[in-house]
Amino acid sequence: MSSYTRSYSSQQSYAPSAPSLPDSFDQQDHSYYSSPPPHPSDYIRQQQQQHQPPPSYAAGYGQSEYSYGYSGFAQGTHPDVIRSFQMVDSDRSGYIDENELQLALSSGYQRFNIRTIRLLIFLFKNPNDPLRIGPKEFAALWSCLDQWRVIFERYDKDRSGKIDLFELRDALYGIGYAMPPSVLKVLISKYDDESGRKIELNFDNFVECGTILKGLTEKFKQKDSRYTGTATINYDEFMSMLIPFLVSYD
Repeated sequence: MSSYTRSYSSQQSYAPSAPSLPDSFDQQDHSYYSSPPPHPSDYIRQQQQQHQPPPSYAAGYGQSEYSYGYSGFAQGTHPDVIRSFQMVDSDRSGYIDENELQLALSSGYQRFNIRTIRLLIFLFKNPNDPLRIGPKEFAALWSCLDQWRVIFERYDKDRSGKIDLFELRDALYGIGYAMPPSVLKVLISKYDDESGRKIELNFDNFVECGTILKGLTEKFKQKDSRYTGTATINYDEFMSMLIPFLVSYD
């Protein structure tokens, strides 16, 4: 069996799966709103204490079917998710751009690279505005990151806040991707700072690495309907699958 077929073979449902991508990426629907964010937005509060939106901000969108009256969030969305979105939506448009998303997802001890932010916006893009995301996309993205964090912390065996080549191998295998050593080396070499130190991935890098692998695998699955690990694709199809992951966020 090929290195990736175990991740989606209907006969191997025992393996935990990688966090799902949004419906816009041709994925099966999943619950976006049931869990709170992994960490409070303390960093945002520290950075924007003087720029808190007035109480009328949420009320101005008031529609009873949405949590806390903010249009676009489904009922039951955790209030911290809504608050994080509100605090960075500086123009009160109901959409946030890459810089606002970077602020929302960053915390006092970690800052997401803008490259990862652009990848996430590409994957969770709003159909009406491909350069910004709205409340629904933000909640979906936050839930997805929460799931990636659980995986990251499970395989960060030494609790260093980073994972090395072997921990990455175990993490990917644990969610259904049995990567050969040659592919693992290519993946982790992307994060070599040429300092001579051992290459390790922080959570930001891990999310980028995992979502690229997940996204490309899902695209390949569309061509491999029998789950054999092989597919016939032409040059145009190959380039259409690959290029968005290379140029959309760089």
